[in-house]
Amino acid sequence: MTEGARTARVERRTAETEIVLSLDLDGTGRAEVQTGLGFLDHMLTALAKHGRFDLELECDGDLDIDDHHTAEDCGLALGRAFDEALGERRGIRRFGHAYAPLDEALARAVVDFSGRPSAHVELGFRRERIGEIATENLTHVFVSFATAARMTLHVDVIKGTNDHHRAEAAFKALALALREAVVLDGPDEVPSTKGVL
Repeated sequence: MTEGARTARVERRTAETEIVLSLDLDGTGRAEVQTGLGFLDHMLTALAKHGRFDLELECDGDLDIDDHHTAEDCGLALGRAFDEALGERRGIRRFGHAYAPLDEALARAVVDFSGRPSAHVELGFRRERIGEIATENLTHVFVSFATAARMTLHVDVIKGTNDHHRAEAAFKALALALREAVVLDGPDEVPSTKGVL
């Protein structure tokens, strides 16, 4: 992280994936995402757009096996980028919550950059896949993201009959909750009675 900028660059290379990611928390919502999974690209682009984060993410994963490693590692890399860009988390609001509808679907996301990873995700999908990605792996993206970002995350899709809408509403709700949580609106101190997050 450079002084004064809330940015991060993450490279994650394993036997299963190679990821290069850059993030600017104070961007305009510009996204260039290429994961090899079109629907995941769509969701991460929506996250950046509605959170007003600038995001560049390129992943070369072992999609000849399946979509799991790509989904998981993209979530981990994005979470690590948020953690690094926030640094000591001084002056941030820390908590955020939002509802987002998409037609008949309605989702709620609540976040706390507590330093304690915990994810509770109930998306209620009916289909096994959306595009090239298994719906269980969309859930896994949220969990992996929260773990690496060292945050508490609750995401619930409250209603909806179309799984594309349910997923997109969940990612948009997360984007809005993240935007609220990372905003700098307090004194230059860690927002915790412990003095550290």
